[in-house]
Amino acid sequence: MALDPQLLEILACPDTHHAPLDYDPQAQTLTCTECGRIFEVRDDVPVLLLDEARGGPAADGGRDASAADR
Repeated sequence: MALDPQLLEILACPDTHHAPLDYDPQAQTLTCTECGRIFEVRDDVPVLLLDEARGGPAADGGRDASAADR
């Protein structure tokens, strides 16, 4: 099932810029047109949580992943 087009019109990135999102129905993702973050759509529900987004300007949070294991 695809997301409702009216819903897609009002959805925006939860970051401060609130940019529109592009929907990829095959990948079941929403991608921010400004920062590039990718948000999953699970069971037809957009998961617009910055903590769960992939990609974007600070994808690694400014941390070295290997340093967290030390």
